[in-house]
Amino acid sequence: EVRLVESGGGLVQPGGSLRLSCAASGFTFNDWWMYWVRQAPGKGLEWVSRVSPDGRITSYRDSVQGRFIISRDNAKNTLTLQMSSLKHEDTSVYYCVQGAEGYYDTSPPGLGTQVSVSS
Repeated sequence: EVRLVESGGGLVQPGGSLRLSCAASGFTFNDWWMYWVRQAPGKGLEWVSRVSPDGRITSYRDSVQGRFIISRDNAKNTLTLQMSSLKHEDTSVYYCVQGAEGYYDTSPPGLGTQVSVSS
């Protein structure tokens, strides 16, 4: 059974930073692209960032480029998202999901972690 457990969210002021983590189990972690996706209240799921199975290839949606950094530790089956210069519009529930290049699971199995950016 695929298990993805997100953590690290919280309330932060604009311009602040947070580090999200995702603990993965139940599948061969280093076989998969991994994604961070998010869902804001009343909006659909959107991808934020992705990383290749070996960690060498990363990409970001335009709105977070230069502010967020995705990384993975295949020895520990963990995925991380370092977020800085946070903005109000980053407020969402963040999920980690499996995927392939150009595809991700649109039904996150985890509970997600809430990120709220507010002054």
